[in-house]
Amino acid sequence: MNIHEYQAKVLLAKFAVPLLKGGVAYTSDEAMDVARKLGSPVTVVKSQIHAGGRGKGRFKNDPDGKGGVRLAKSVDEVGINAAAMLGHELVTKQTGPAGKTVKRLYIEQGCDIKRELYLSILVDRAASRIAVIASTEGGMDIETVAHDTPEKIVKQTIDPAAGFQGYQGRKIAFALGLSGKQVGAFVALLGNLYRAFTELDCSLIEINPLVVTAAGEVIALDAKMTFDDNALYRHAELEALRDLDEEDPAETEAGKYALNYVKLDGQIGCMVNGAGLAMATMDIIKLYGSAPANFLDVGGGATKERVTAAFKIILKDSNVEGILVNIFGGIMRCDVIAEGVVAAAREVNLHVPLVVRLEGTNVELGKKILKESGLKITSAENLADAAEKIVKAVKEAN
Repeated sequence: MNIHEYQAKVLLAKFAVPLLKGGVAYTSDEAMDVARKLGSPVTVVKSQIHAGGRGKGRFKNDPDGKGGVRLAKSVDEVGINAAAMLGHELVTKQTGPAGKTVKRLYIEQGCDIKRELYLSILVDRAASRIAVIASTEGGMDIETVAHDTPEKIVKQTIDPAAGFQGYQGRKIAFALGLSGKQVGAFVALLGNLYRAFTELDCSLIEINPLVVTAAGEVIALDAKMTFDDNALYRHAELEALRDLDEEDPAETEAGKYALNYVKLDGQIGCMVNGAGLAMATMDIIKLYGSAPANFLDVGGGATKERVTAAFKIILKDSNVEGILVNIFGGIMRCDVIAEGVVAAAREVNLHVPLVVRLEGTNVELGKKILKESGLKITSAENLADAAEKIVKAVKEAN
C-alpha cells in the first residue's frame, strides 16, 4: 500500500526524522493559509499523487509549465500555483499518458540546499535482509544512476538479529562524503528510518532527495513509504491512510474478493491460480504473438463467487478481446472453477472468445461441466495449446 508524501512525513516525524515544516491543502485558499502560517520567504508547492517524477512532470492543461513541484516567493504566488495545479491532470513518466488528477497539495518551507543525496531502505529478497541503498546522486532516478554510474550507489544489508548498527551508518555517511556533525546527524536519521521501517512493516522508505543545507543540517526533503499489505491487519491507523482515488478501480474491486489483479496493456485477459503459473501464462501469450491484458491470480481457495467476480473484473477492461483461463487443480478443484466460469459467462453475457485449460483435481468433471454448458467455450489440453487457441481466436474475431 502506498501513501502520500505528506502522510509519510507525519509518520516519520513520530520517529524523530528531521523534516521541514509543512501542511496539506485541498484548495488554493487553504494553501495560502498554510503558507501564511509557515512564514517562509520561499515556499514549495507540491502536488500529492502516487507517482514519482512530479517535479519533472507536466500538466495536461499546461504542458510547457513548471511541473508538479513549484517554488513560490509570496503567499499570493502560492495561491496562483495552487489554483493552476489542483483539479488538473499531472503526467509523469510513472503515471502514463493519462496522468493523475491532483486533489491535494503539500505546502512546505523552502531551504537553502547545498547537496542532494539519495537514501532508501527496502527488503532485499535475494539477501533475505533489509538493505540500505544510498547515493551521492540525489534528486535523480535511482534506476538511471544504477545503469549509468553504478559505482555511485552504496548498499548495506542489515542483519535482522543484530539490527541497525552505528558503524553501518558511518560507513554510508563517509561514502556519501559527509563530514563532521553531518555524520552523526545522518547516523541518527538512518537509525530512526530503520526503526520506522521495521515497526510499521514497510516494504520501502525512500528519501529522494535527502539534503544537506548550507547550515550543515541533514534533512529529509521528500518521503515515499510503501507498506506490506499482508501486515496491515496490525496497523489499522495505516490502512486508514489509503487513498482509493489513487488506485486502479479494478484492482480495488479485486481486493474485495481476495483476488490479485494488476491491469496491463494487452488484449488477452488471464485468469490463473498461482503467481508462478500466471507469469508463465503471460509469457506464453507473448510467445504466441499477443499480449496479456492483466495479471489475475484467483488463489488456491477460490470459490464460484470469486471466479465470477474475476470474470467481471477482466471484462470491465475495454481492451480485452479474449480470455484465457488456466487452472491447475491442486487445492483448487477443477469442477468449482468450471462452475464459476459457466456462471460468469452466462451472467456477463460473454461476447469475446474464451479458452479454458484445466488440469488436476476433478479435471474430467470440470471438462464435462464446460462441455455440457452449451456455451462457446474452447477447451485446451495444455498451456501451449491454450495460448495458441486464444491468440488465434482473437485474430479471427478481428
